[in-house]
Amino acid sequence: MSKRFVLIWFRYLRTDWFTRRQPSLRNIPFVLASPDHGRMVITAANTLAQLSGIDIGMTVADARVILPSLHILDDKPDHSNKLLKGLAEWCIRYSPFVATDSHDGIILDATGCTHLWNGEEKYLTDIVTRLITLGYNVHAAMTNTIGASWAIAHYGKDSIIVKSNQQTTALLSLPVEALRLEPDIAEKLHSLGLKQIGNIIGMQRSALRRRFGEHILQRLDQAVGNIEEIIEPVLPVEPYQERLPCLESIVTATGIEIALQRLLEKLCHQLQQEQKGLRVAILKCFRADNKLVQIEIGTNHPSFNIAHLFKLFELKIETIEPGPGIDLFILEARKVEPVSPLQQKLWQQSNGLDNIHLSELMDRLSGKFGANHIHRFLPAEHYWPERSFKLASALDEKPTIAWRVDKPRPLQLLQNPEHIDVMAPVPDYPPMNFRYKGRLHKIIKADGPERIEQEWWLQQGQHRDYYHVEDEEGKRYWLFRSGHYADRNYQWFIHGFFA
Repeated sequence: MSKRFVLIWFRYLRTDWFTRRQPSLRNIPFVLASPDHGRMVITAANTLAQLSGIDIGMTVADARVILPSLHILDDKPDHSNKLLKGLAEWCIRYSPFVATDSHDGIILDATGCTHLWNGEEKYLTDIVTRLITLGYNVHAAMTNTIGASWAIAHYGKDSIIVKSNQQTTALLSLPVEALRLEPDIAEKLHSLGLKQIGNIIGMQRSALRRRFGEHILQRLDQAVGNIEEIIEPVLPVEPYQERLPCLESIVTATGIEIALQRLLEKLCHQLQQEQKGLRVAILKCFRADNKLVQIEIGTNHPSFNIAHLFKLFELKIETIEPGPGIDLFILEARKVEPVSPLQQKLWQQSNGLDNIHLSELMDRLSGKFGANHIHRFLPAEHYWPERSFKLASALDEKPTIAWRVDKPRPLQLLQNPEHIDVMAPVPDYPPMNFRYKGRLHKIIKADGPERIEQEWWLQQGQHRDYYHVEDEEGKRYWLFRSGHYADRNYQWFIHGFFA
């Protein structure tokens, strides 16, 4: 497939921006100016000002002599670069590969994109029409090379589509300046009567190099397609991305679901072919009012299961505000990982934490309630119970030590032990009763003590003697005494509840 590039030239980029925000400027000549060596110099001029003989580089004082009623506005430093970058990001709806060109142009790699708009003509027309509707004066061209697109957009008439591999013919009648040459080189060519590209394209390369340098040959080769130009996109291009433009704006949840289903089918097919699954995916919805709405999902294991991924997105579709309508959907797999098929024995029906059904259940619960509501814990190398576990960073993280199962532990453990009043015989008999939150509990059964020493590498607190006790209602608790009876500052605490 031949490469196809679109170049959009914003001839009055900054003045159009001011006109959009102040419609009253539309019918009056005005310029932008900034200080330069003690003088105010014009940096941009609208169409009416240029028709009056005022252009960039002229001082404001000279311009006022020509047109006393000229309206002057202060230019903003680096404004054109920020404005152009914003427009380039807006153009991502037409191509994943968009770059800025100098200070007044945008380059789109349209290869493989135009069929989504039913052809190149409708594709380019839609771009130009929307930008004009936004208030920008633009010229655009589509050819096989960036250089030819630049030349035709700047020096051709209106917006032009050059048929594939016909860019050389389209360049012949254009002035040599269309090759993006240095002004002094263009001036030398004009002085020799070489005013059009057709006058130099057939000349000996050695003669051109000797007279005008290597740069002119490079620009010629870039324009006709002998050298490929490397450009840097404004946003990194995601390798796993699917796009779906809409002929009519989508405003309903049903329409969004249909679009999402189609995108998932294409993306998951690609991932399955490469034995990869997505971990993080984003659905971007480009609205007709130029606003972007997006939702994101994540999975615990890499997945290309269309039904499962659709359910994760479905939980968040209601948060999408379509506004006046959505014109374009883009589905991106921001993070993918290899998928290794699980090998199961015929008699084995479960894979523990590797069970894909468990992973999908956790994905749905995370999508509905939030990932911070679901936790997995692993054993930690600490004696004290409240320090003996830690949060797992992932579902498949492996423990470094085994869980302790030789002693009973409560199902519910308090994050911090709570102080209680206890009556107990001395020196090491279990408690007879205890008062917790104002209520007295009479103990009828008790087991213990189980001594847990302080952690010598932390040197915090005293040793603990734990008791597993049961009250008259059959409820069981985990109590401990901190320190010896002989210590004046010993205390009793409740630390957990058994089922």
